[in-house]
Amino acid sequence: MAVISGNDEAAVLHGPRDLRIEKIDRMEVGDGQVRVEVHGVSLCGSDLHYYADGRNGSNSLTQPTVLGHEGFGVVTEVGAGVSQDRIGQRVAIEPAVPNGTSPLSLSGHYNVCPSVVCFGSPPNHGLLRQSVVLAAEFAHPLPDSIDDGVAALIEPLAVAAWAAARVGSVLGKRIAITGAGPIGLLVLQTVIALGASETTITDVAPARLEVAAALGATATLRSGEDALPEGAFDIAFDCSGHPGAIADAARSLGPAGILALVGVPGRAVAEFPIGSVQRWELDIRGCFRYGPSAFADAIALAGSARVDLAALVTSSYPLAESAAALEAALTDPTQLKIVIDTTSRGPQ
Repeated sequence: MAVISGNDEAAVLHGPRDLRIEKIDRMEVGDGQVRVEVHGVSLCGSDLHYYADGRNGSNSLTQPTVLGHEGFGVVTEVGAGVSQDRIGQRVAIEPAVPNGTSPLSLSGHYNVCPSVVCFGSPPNHGLLRQSVVLAAEFAHPLPDSIDDGVAALIEPLAVAAWAAARVGSVLGKRIAITGAGPIGLLVLQTVIALGASETTITDVAPARLEVAAALGATATLRSGEDALPEGAFDIAFDCSGHPGAIADAARSLGPAGILALVGVPGRAVAEFPIGSVQRWELDIRGCFRYGPSAFADAIALAGSARVDLAALVTSSYPLAESAAALEAALTDPTQLKIVIDTTSRGPQ
């Protein structure tokens, strides 16, 4: 893709805790693409890892990279083959884009296709900048009922919606969730909206459990103090990635239960109650990002107010204070989702 020399302002990570506000080149809009003026970006755990450590899992920062992949904005330009009617649309940005022609993509599994390029995953520039260019079908129109202050959270809600889709119907089911971070709280709200009969969520942080209770959890349990009852649930979602929590989630399932692995594991290999999986015919389902319909499902949930995204937004910062926002997310345990207003240049 060609570049146009321009003056987009961006938050560029040069190394651990070395984030600079700089000008970067703008990209040309190609066939089938749109330019989105980015209005807001919410911070994710992967952003924190890259900022603090220069790496996230096996991927490392090898060159200066713009962070951020949870965002929304307004379409300001369209390429050939895209309707002019799209100009002015508010859109949620689906940041992981495949080439679209691989067998996995064509079969509906584009989220696990190796061809995927994800914004904000080094060396690919992310969304903490003034504008971004992407395939038109990955810019999802937003209804007026979704406020600008929460629109960036459609991306993490799509993670929750995809996890729910991966396990099938939750109607009338007893649900356990390990991990009450933002994704766990969004999974909680999603399964309640889809008709779960009972929801129990665990976490080490009392403040997060208080939020979960306010959002409608049937029961909250303090990890390390209160154990999940064994064999009590139909479906368990691990949203922590912690090996012990994953094992607890598996043990909490009754016969023919389903374990959904949503959180990114802290290590690739961990102890696991494989005997329970075999004996009780438990199904284990990996959940990676989001597949077909996940963004549409997330937009429908938020647009109809069946999920409260505002309950997760704890702070807002201007683009110029992106480093301070990342530091707050790393050091303040009361933070859930911090949103960076990319249209604001100075202190708020």
